[in-house]
Amino acid sequence: MSGPLSVPPAQTPGHGLLTGRRAVVTAAAGTGIGSATARRLLNEGADVVVSDWHERRLEATRAELSEEFADRKVHAIVCDVTSTGQVDELVRGAAAALGGVEIFVNNAGLGGETPVVDMTDEQWDKVLDITLNGTFRCTRAALNYFRDAKHGGVIVNNASVLGWRAQYGQAHYAAAKAGVMALTRCSAVEAAELGVRINAVSPSIARHAFLDKVSSSELLDRLSEGEAFGRAAEPWEVAATIAMLASDYTTYLTGEVVSVSSQRA
Repeated sequence: MSGPLSVPPAQTPGHGLLTGRRAVVTAAAGTGIGSATARRLLNEGADVVVSDWHERRLEATRAELSEEFADRKVHAIVCDVTSTGQVDELVRGAAAALGGVEIFVNNAGLGGETPVVDMTDEQWDKVLDITLNGTFRCTRAALNYFRDAKHGGVIVNNASVLGWRAQYGQAHYAAAKAGVMALTRCSAVEAAELGVRINAVSPSIARHAFLDKVSSSELLDRLSEGEAFGRAAEPWEVAATIAMLASDYTTYLTGEVVSVSSQRA
């Protein structure tokens, strides 16, 4: 497709949607949706703790965001979401660094491309442990914090259209993301009594440098061309929807999975 929608738009400016809020974003190092989300939340007025397991990339991201948003608080906490202890410490450390937390974005996930017939237990377990179990650990820790803090909060999870649709070699990732969707719906029902909203985004494809590094360009080109706009999303376009779900524009929305996609039905 060629036309106005096939050209990525310029990033929209902030509108103060999250002024005074304090947020945590997991898997925020590097060039993907996580770092774009941290930037979008800062752009909307929030203070942010960025987290990732890769200490060097995380510090580079923190330094870049701190320079770009000199008037905001930006802290970094290393965390491996496969560790309950590290996840619990992330929530405690973020609350201490920012003076509290109102927003928690679960972005950590791991993909891969292996047919089921060739997939090992280790490959299956690793993707599920990071993508689904990690989201569960972080959701549980955030809910415990929100319950004790008694001021409510918002959790936004990053799912995928593969939680709904089939793609070759993606059974482990698709199963994990479908689990994230189910976790979002069920935990949202439970969290309502705590004054906490839980929703998810479900991107089709957001292309960035790290994804191009770990995936074949032929596959990414084919998936991008299959979108109605003829292109992949920019990471900030997904991040903008996450910011909306974290804001007061969606106060009557919980347990929902919002597709960020131009895929044809």
